[in-house]
Amino acid sequence: MKSDTAIPKEKTLRTVTAKERKRKTALWGWFFIAPTFIGLLILNVIPLFQSLYMSFQNVSTFGTSTFVGMDNYLHMLQDPEFWQSLKNTFFYAAIQVPITIVLSLFFAVLMNTKIKAVGLYRTIFFLPMIAAPAAVAMVWRWLFNSEYGLLNAVLDKLGYSGSILWITDPEVAIWSIIIVGIWTNVGYNMILLLAGLKEIPKEYYEAAVVDGAGPLKQFFAITLPLLSPQLFFVSVTSVISALQVFDVIFMMFDRTNLALKSTQSLVYMFFNESFVLNDKGYGSAVAISLVLIIMAITGIQLLAQKKWVTYD
Repeated sequence: MKSDTAIPKEKTLRTVTAKERKRKTALWGWFFIAPTFIGLLILNVIPLFQSLYMSFQNVSTFGTSTFVGMDNYLHMLQDPEFWQSLKNTFFYAAIQVPITIVLSLFFAVLMNTKIKAVGLYRTIFFLPMIAAPAAVAMVWRWLFNSEYGLLNAVLDKLGYSGSILWITDPEVAIWSIIIVGIWTNVGYNMILLLAGLKEIPKEYYEAAVVDGAGPLKQFFAITLPLLSPQLFFVSVTSVISALQVFDVIFMMFDRTNLALKSTQSLVYMFFNESFVLNDKGYGSAVAISLVLIIMAITGIQLLAQKKWVTYD
């Protein structure tokens, strides 16, 4: 006798076919993300755990290591150079990031208006981002040259007497790094914010005009709230990037430069301790401390976004 609960053969085949199709789709998905996944694993995840391991070790020149527990971290907390590098890093990020975001927003709004050759302007603004960091640093090093640099020549023409020691004066050098950082990142952030501006429906602005709202009112009531997700993303990535500043400092300042101490970042200190002084254990402790700082600041930003980011 035939059971009433028997599953039809056609339905079973369709279920099997759907499962097989889903499995193949998943396999293709893993296949396409495999290069990125493997790259992150080899270049980011594994080195992070290696650094964490070495931060508890005293690594000799010949590669042998001895477990020393928290000694590297205790030494770091008592090291004036660490606190100076931390101060330099925070100062750089605190000045560079807000100015970069404000300028990026200003130029994004400007590029979103109807102006001639807007595509050319976008390309010019984005060029610093695709230029090699070494090339950028070398060009700016010549611009900052106290005797033959273009900046001092322009200031001289404007009536400023005296020559500014852009990269040799400890009081001025950090501002030189900030200028380069702003110049490098404005274009990239501008493109991201410009993409967000393009997504805002024009009907909102048309309705605001009908209600009598001026450009300033439209900016604060429409543009900023609807652009807040992009601003949040830009702020997070900008802070992370600023806290990891290294290449510009490495290329612009010689080890004999007296201003190096006033510009040295935590990443530069990690490089110096690990690969110049060959103290990889202590260098790893500095790197792990920076990772924890970035995680903490990013966590605060994620919590704070609930107060000002609008996703509706």
